Amino acid sequence: MELEAELPVLGLSIAVLSSLLNGSTFVLQRKGILRARRKGGSYLADIIWWAGTITMAVGQIGNFLAYTAAPAVLVTPLGALGIPFGSILASYLLKENLNFLGKLGCLLCCVGSVVLIIHSPKSDGVTSLLELEEKFTNPAFMTYLLVVLLMLFMLIFWIAPSQGHRNIMVYTGICSLLGTFTVPCTKGIGLVAQEAFASNSTNSRALYIFVTLLAVLGCSILIQFRYINKALESFDSCIFSAIYYVAFTTLVLLATAILFQEWTKVGAVDSLAIVCGFTTMSTGVVLIQMFKEFSINLQELNKTSKKDE
Repeated sequence: MELEAELPVLGLSIAVLSSLLNGSTFVLQRKGILRARRKGGSYLADIIWWAGTITMAVGQIGNFLAYTAAPAVLVTPLGALGIPFGSILASYLLKENLNFLGKLGCLLCCVGSVVLIIHSPKSDGVTSLLELEEKFTNPAFMTYLLVVLLMLFMLIFWIAPSQGHRNIMVYTGICSLLGTFTVPCTKGIGLVAQEAFASNSTNSRALYIFVTLLAVLGCSILIQFRYINKALESFDSCIFSAIYYVAFTTLVLLATAILFQEWTKVGAVDSLAIVCGFTTMSTGVVLIQMFKEFSINLQELNKTSKKDE
């Protein structure tokens, strides 16, 4: 009962729902892109692509609400729950295979999610505008931002034009690095929104921070949206979503750990459990997506074991 009382139930519920919505976006958008390609037209005129885009928007709104109600170290990894849902949806809409290893991966994603939920921090370390300003101007976070901006500049303007359509890590890296901006900005907007529109002495400063964070968030989402679609035009949706999940989650957790220092509220045992939970979920994602072309089922495994005997 004590655990239930401490857990951010609202944020957790929204995070799970938005992860399911986000899990379906790549499949719907990929379906729309393939339909438009067969017809020889633009995917911008395909209704299924727009259904995926609207679903993505709703899912991102859900993510925004979840990040304001729960720690990022809990919300971000739970995005893996959308992978099994997306794989099941892809097996119907895109006729992609979900074999025994894929089903085992679905189970591992669920197990890892439970471990994360139990051991994640139950509250955020930043509760006021002054604290948020101090976090954003922290030298460690500013250094990290400069490194990320340099990497993004190199990927977008130098590497992507020549290598993007041949190397999946280029587009994945761009989208994942942008998570350094989207998640902290989302949490920051949720924190300063009330103060920004309240009638007090800090109103103007809070409003300035709110508008700045909103502008950065909007730009990063638009760039992510562009390169996600570029990736879906060139690569398999399942492989992209698997690599994107692991890379995005890792970078977001690193960014929020430097900025909000949520890990300071987690003990050694819980920290180890969180790492194990994230590893379990990542393993599940890889099993679902990377081995989907293999024809593996229980009957074949039983036949193999009998031959060995």
